[in-house]
Amino acid sequence: MIKVIKGSYFLDSRGMLVFNNDFNFNKIKRSYLVYNKNCDVIRAWHGHKKESKFFCVIKGAFQISAVKIDDFDKPSKKLKPKSFFLKEHTGDIINIPGGYANGFKALLPESVLQIFSDSLLSKSIKDDFRFDYDYWNVWNNENF
Repeated sequence: MIKVIKGSYFLDSRGMLVFNNDFNFNKIKRSYLVYNKNCDVIRAWHGHKKESKFFCVIKGAFQISAVKIDDFDKPSKKLKPKSFFLKEHTGDIINIPGGYANGFKALLPESVLQIFSDSLLSKSIKDDFRFDYDYWNVWNNENF
């Protein structure tokens, strides 16, 4: 099941501290940052049977969408993805577990997304399923 791990922030005269005290790094194997060229770039759909990913917006805002896959060889186009709209300064993290495909799109220029994975790259490559960005077309930004 997809989880939202709520973060928060503290603001005082020195500046802002953004945090997520409920996120546990024990199972994290790797991390990377994504800087999309512009807001038209859609990185989707990327699925894993086993690997879990965690998404956190460092700068700007992103639409992050996920869909539970019924058949990794030929998933139904009738599946209903769920979309989340995350922005900077919240500390919120979206956890998309294995069994799902995910995709994302920057909603503001120069947005930065950090992704954590519970799988080493060598294992992730063997658990990698890709579908066209519009296989499930949810990229309309109406909820942002």
